[in-house]
Amino acid sequence: MNQNESDAKLLDFAKLWLAHDGLWFLAVEQKFGLEAAIELDKIAWSGFALIEAKRIMERLNLKPGGGIAALVKALSERMYALLNEQEATEVDNHRAIFAMKNCRVQETRRRKNLPPFPCKEVGLVEFTEFARTIDPRIKTRCLGCPPDEYNCEFWCKWEFTLG
Repeated sequence: MNQNESDAKLLDFAKLWLAHDGLWFLAVEQKFGLEAAIELDKIAWSGFALIEAKRIMERLNLKPGGGIAALVKALSERMYALLNEQEATEVDNHRAIFAMKNCRVQETRRRKNLPPFPCKEVGLVEFTEFARTIDPRIKTRCLGCPPDEYNCEFWCKWEFTLG
């Protein structure tokens, strides 16, 4: 298998993973309601973010406590990086900004004339757990995420500070 075939296969796997995540969420929402689906999603993403961060750290040989530089590097290696347009910027040694400029989930909902998915609660758990796994000193703050109004620049934006 050449590099292009391998990349295409990996992208397809990422799309399938995201489709499964969405179908799981919709099934829980239909059976138990949105509030329950979000609560269970937070639990699932907390666990997934920890596993994903640890595997990325192992793959990149990042040691725990690597600070903002390690977090920025790890954010670019997440499964979402294959599917979404995102940007992680190291502002300085103590601060980074991450923006999801184009989100496959939100764009799909927009195409289907659905309201944005209110992912802030889940994102706060997910990004906090991911960052904390990279370095327990990193604090996470949401700068904007649905249900906040979409500003046409990013779907969600997060600030990470080393404290």
